[in-house]
Amino acid sequence: MEIRFQHSPRETASMHTDEIRDNFLCGSLMVADMVKMIYSHYDRIIIGGAMPVENILSLNVEEEMKAQYFLERREIGIINVGGPGKISTGRQMYPMEKLSCLYAGKGTEEVSFHSDDATNPARFFFLSVPAHKNYTTRLMNKQDASPVDMGSAVTSNQRTIYKYIHQHGIQSCQLVMGLTVLKDGSVWNSVPPHTHTRRMEVYFYFDLETEQRVFHFMGQPHETRHVVMANHEAVISPSWSIHCGCGSSNYSFIWGMAGENMAFADMDQVAIGDLK
Repeated sequence: MEIRFQHSPRETASMHTDEIRDNFLCGSLMVADMVKMIYSHYDRIIIGGAMPVENILSLNVEEEMKAQYFLERREIGIINVGGPGKISTGRQMYPMEKLSCLYAGKGTEEVSFHSDDATNPARFFFLSVPAHKNYTTRLMNKQDASPVDMGSAVTSNQRTIYKYIHQHGIQSCQLVMGLTVLKDGSVWNSVPPHTHTRRMEVYFYFDLETEQRVFHFMGQPHETRHVVMANHEAVISPSWSIHCGCGSSNYSFIWGMAGENMAFADMDQVAIGDLK
C-alpha cells in the first residue's frame, strides 16, 4: 500500500507535470490477481482496485493501518466496473454485476473478491474511510441507484448519474459514492465545476477505449492544472480543488467523497468564466 501525504494549494501551484502525476494520479489500479491500494492523507481515504482472474483475492490489513483487520475501524464502498463477479463478507456472498455497488460497514472482518469468468474478470474499484459506528452491509444495483439524466447535447455533457452511498441512499458514516455515465457524443463532466472545502473527492475513469484519454482538470479556480488520464486510473481531488474533465471520447467515472457530510448537493459552484 502506497502512502501519500497532503499538499497545499501553494505547493501544488509550483508542481511540474511529473510531480502532479506522482502526487494525485492513481494509475494501474486494475492488475490481474492483485489488490492495489493507495492511502491518502486527504481524509485518510484508501483508494484501491482488485481484479481477480485465476484467484480469489482478499482485502488484507496493511501494517501501516495498525488494525487487526481491514475494516476494524473503517467502512468501504465497492463498485464493479468489469465482468460479473461476487464479493464475500464471510457471512454472505453478494453477486456483483457490472455497476453494482456493495457497502460494508465497520466491523466486517472479511472481504474477498471473486470473478465468475476468468476470460471476462470482474474489476472492483473501492474507497475506504475511517468510521465511528457500524452501518448495515448493503448491495445496490444500478437500476436502484436513483438514476438521473442531466446535461445537454448542446453543451456536450448529456449523462446519467447513479447515486449509491449518500444521504438518501445507502447509509454510511462519511463515505459518499456513485458514478456517472456519459452519453455517446458527450465528453464533458462536472461543468460548470465546483469545490467543497468540507470534503475531498476521488474520480475513477472507466469504459474509456485504450487509445483515448481524459483531460482531468484540478487546482484552484484561478490557477488550474490538468492531468491526462487513461482507462482505469483514479485521481485525488483535494477539498480546495475543482474536479472536472473532458475526454477524447465518451466514458464513465466513479466519484467518491469523504469529509464532514453526506449531502450530494454540497457544492460551491464556480462559473466557467472565472476559470483561469
